[in-house]
Amino acid sequence: MKTINDPTANGSSRSESRSLEDNLEKKNKRRKRFISRRSFLGKTIALGAGTVGAGLLGSIRTAKASGGLSEGDAALLRFPAAVELLEADFWIQYNELGGIQDSEVPGGTGNPAYTEALAVLDEDMDQYIHDNTDDEITHHQFLNAYLVSKGAAPANLDAFRTLMGSTATGVNPDLIGKRLTNLTQLTIDTSWWTRYRDDRHNPDLDPNFVFPQAVPTLAVNQHTAIPRTDADTTNPRFLQAIANTAGFHFPTIEQGGTSLYPAEAQRATSVEVLRILMSIGPTETMHFQTWSDKAGNAPPLSAVDPVTGVRVRFPDLDVNNELFKKNLIMPEPCPFLDRSLPIVSIIRPTNTEGIAMGVLTFLTNMGLFIGQSQAFFAYMTQLAQDADRATRDCG
Repeated sequence: MKTINDPTANGSSRSESRSLEDNLEKKNKRRKRFISRRSFLGKTIALGAGTVGAGLLGSIRTAKASGGLSEGDAALLRFPAAVELLEADFWIQYNELGGIQDSEVPGGTGNPAYTEALAVLDEDMDQYIHDNTDDEITHHQFLNAYLVSKGAAPANLDAFRTLMGSTATGVNPDLIGKRLTNLTQLTIDTSWWTRYRDDRHNPDLDPNFVFPQAVPTLAVNQHTAIPRTDADTTNPRFLQAIANTAGFHFPTIEQGGTSLYPAEAQRATSVEVLRILMSIGPTETMHFQTWSDKAGNAPPLSAVDPVTGVRVRFPDLDVNNELFKKNLIMPEPCPFLDRSLPIVSIIRPTNTEGIAMGVLTFLTNMGLFIGQSQAFFAYMTQLAQDADRATRDCG
């Protein structure tokens, strides 16, 4: 792990700033070759924009395709499609600033300072960000295309693309003011870090147990995970804190998808819908484990946001305590179904009751939708409630 000395309340030392600057200079010399992962995929399917209103909500509640897709199964796919649209939106923002821009994920030009701060966590962060972005785009494209192919209404969030986003060097200027998600006011729950290392508790069996936070200061106040303007890139210490925040936001988001898909799959009636949910879900788990590994490399430091005055402190996770030890990225066995059974290594939670509303609440509490309209929350709540009402037809 690359460390930054003297993470004190008085700001950075000259040696620390120089160390960060030297690191940027060294990493600026590194140029990676990129090989396309997705040459076989076609262009985005045009599903139409339009205003989301009562007509669409009505069709969502009553959709039943001629191909036999039930109302419940359509709801089980439509909510993840909406979530994937949201994920694609913020991953595109990350990619514009800190990933690889190419024909698969076009639009930005990159922010060298932010990219190099992310590279402190891993030198291949730009590649991983690109690939995660690409995955989420294909997920919502596929899910919506499948719904349309069955005569069911797709998820459509175009009417809610109204948030500002970053104006820093590297962003796509055509998308400024047209974002779905807000990455600049995040409150990040990092309790997943200890939840997957705890061999005695499972949120499905212990819903009231409080798992400790890996980074307690991220779980309070609001933090930016991207440079809001070029001014945020001028202080190496604060810029590294922004990159560290992103590093912990990545797995925080992906652990939600890791639980969502297997939980929803338990309600599916169609074998094909079950296959879709069980096939997409494991890719979210792959994302989660990748980002869990990289988050542990976030250098310990303390920094103050010059705009809001909020302080964040990233602890040194290179410790012996197994709840916090950075290299324990594989899930420890834990109780499952019944405590009379042996512990087992599993995804958790996977309890299906209220899973969609739980995901929506989790994302809302994170601050990801700060600035969104009441119509947005009404639409997303309707999708989540429809998914949670779906039941397996055993007839």
